[in-house]
Amino acid sequence: MKLIYERSVKGRKGYSLPPDEFEEINICDMIPEYAISKEKKNLPEVSEVDVVRHFTNLSRLNYGVDTGFYPLGSCTMKYNPKINEKLSTLDSFMYAHPCSDTKLVQGSLEVMYELEQYLKEITGMERFALSPSAGAHGELTGVLIMRKYFEDKGEKRHKMIIPDSAHGTNPASSAMAGFEVVEVRSNGRGTIDIEHLSSLMDEDTAGIMITNPNTVGLFEEEILSICKIIHDKGGLVYYDGANLNALLGIVRPADTGVDIVHLNLHKTFSTPHGGGGPGAGAVGVKKHLEEFLPAPLVSECNGVYCFEFPRKSIGRMRAFSGNFPVLLKAYAWILSVGREGLRNVSQASIINANYILARLKPYYRPSYDRFCMHECVLTGRDYKEYGVKTLDIAKRLMDYGFHPPTIYFPHFAPFAQETMMVEPTESESKDTIDEFIDTMIKITEEAKEFPDILRSAPHNTPVRRLDEARAARVPILKLEEK
Repeated sequence: MKLIYERSVKGRKGYSLPPDEFEEINICDMIPEYAISKEKKNLPEVSEVDVVRHFTNLSRLNYGVDTGFYPLGSCTMKYNPKINEKLSTLDSFMYAHPCSDTKLVQGSLEVMYELEQYLKEITGMERFALSPSAGAHGELTGVLIMRKYFEDKGEKRHKMIIPDSAHGTNPASSAMAGFEVVEVRSNGRGTIDIEHLSSLMDEDTAGIMITNPNTVGLFEEEILSICKIIHDKGGLVYYDGANLNALLGIVRPADTGVDIVHLNLHKTFSTPHGGGGPGAGAVGVKKHLEEFLPAPLVSECNGVYCFEFPRKSIGRMRAFSGNFPVLLKAYAWILSVGREGLRNVSQASIINANYILARLKPYYRPSYDRFCMHECVLTGRDYKEYGVKTLDIAKRLMDYGFHPPTIYFPHFAPFAQETMMVEPTESESKDTIDEFIDTMIKITEEAKEFPDILRSAPHNTPVRRLDEARAARVPILKLEEK
């Protein structure tokens, strides 16, 4: 497919302007000098029909959750009901200005208020801030709350414990908040090593950031002991809610003893994430941390909804009240599935993941051969003897119309070799999952008999195999003049 620049024909235009009726006015006099370019831009010269056909054809090359299965571990790329999208574009919501007087946007404030009540019920937390823009933004919000909490108590705690199985954003968020990152290792079952944790926790440590189920899809069976170890030394437990898709209606994070939780509303609560957004990383806390939440919060004040500014707030984490369309979609999704539906979501995602694990483990050894939650970790290392890597298996999947799973992650022992993480979510049917499994098995047969096919895959996609390392290190960001 040609680039839009390659379709350019000198003098061709995709627009027509009415005749200038104000010849005495020079448009350049109306524009600030800094905004006027002195150089001619290298822009394509194309007709309107060229533009429409080019971008329509380009859109057909995209792979999306509406066109196929995303078996991406830790990414929850699940189907987003279209009714949620429709509700988020209703005029009364879409055109509500964030600077409006609260009397004029009571409907929008009511949505945020009620969404918070549902999130409190789902998690057991006692107050939520909805303004953080994404999961990592929610993490940063949470650890800043932790820092402010200890500052308020006059304690100078400077360390944060992070499991080796954590999302990469956990240590990054801790470092950005000024904490020294201390890693706690996993045990032979893929969960936190309790003895190692006990040896690390002291009065200089603010607490721990923990994901449960963890990043390899395993439930932290000793979560109560973990919280006790941290709390006995005066620390706080931060819960990364990225994997809440496995616990909805089954386990409330607050009941396990955690103090702070962030939820990826754009993952667990319907809006499929990816491509840079949009997102919403709501942060919930227990009672003793409420006064440190970021402003503003939505409250009920004498029968109307209003903004509240916590007394010891860490301040604003973003402009206005958050990414409202994502909040609205999450609200609609919770209402549409209901209490029992939430539990069914998690049960289906767990069943789907364990079904994949059970059928594929004779062909791709699991990193831990045990019951998983919403995602499973397998390895393609046995096919290295045929000269085939996990990357080749992932590329070959594309020839069969599937998006590849997450590969080469997790990266900690014993996962260091050729890993792939598969998360089917609850929205995929058994037919789709069986087709994916059968394709994965077929690829193992190809790896043994025709390894060259895998090493050169994909073969029937819009572009062949790319040099991703070179693309990342030497990106072409500007078209050179001919």
